[in-house]
Amino acid sequence: MSTSPADPARYNSFLMDLLGVMAYGELSAFERLSSDARYSPSLHDRAVLGRIAVIEFQHYELVSARLDEMGLDPEVAMLPFQPSVDHFHERTRPADWFESLMKAYVIDTVSADFYRAVALHVDASTRLLVERIQADEAATAVLRDRLKTALADDPRLASRLALWARRLLGEALTQARRVSFEHAFLGGLIGADEERSREMVRELTVQLAANHSQRMTQLGLAG
Repeated sequence: MSTSPADPARYNSFLMDLLGVMAYGELSAFERLSSDARYSPSLHDRAVLGRIAVIEFQHYELVSARLDEMGLDPEVAMLPFQPSVDHFHERTRPADWFESLMKAYVIDTVSADFYRAVALHVDASTRLLVERIQADEAATAVLRDRLKTALADDPRLASRLALWARRLLGEALTQARRVSFEHAFLGGLIGADEERSREMVRELTVQLAANHSQRMTQLGLAG
């Protein structure tokens, strides 16, 4: 656990990357959910996604404020991650409301697992920020309950959404590995060499996949 890094300048560089990707992830989630609300079958469901989008924007504001406190420009911190995150969302564009729900649920939960794992290696202030954001289970609970209701109402959705969830997981893990390797902030935060950094990323992706499989089982879907 990094409380007093040996090389503060290097640590802060990796920390800026971590906060930058978090901030842009939250901002893009807000934009995506706001846009996907158009698929909603009812005004109630549109309001559900709208409420979750607001939560994502509030999370973005928290990370952005932390960057400001560090004397860093949030836009500068986010820019390196914009192409890959945008490309990820282009590759995983949902076809309908149900796929939108599943995408929001998978990305929300996998991202939360990822950032909680990384937060074990950061300073106390940053760790509290990550925990505050990822401990907000309101959006996750709403998405999970709405998916359960949809699957109960139409069991034929199960096979399609199970396949979609597996695709989303694969894309999310690829994205996590790419960001971790290209920006090396996992190893950089603890001063690990390249070999150990890659080992950490491999271990983390295995755990992310296992957690996802457990959540899919809870939904009654194949993980």
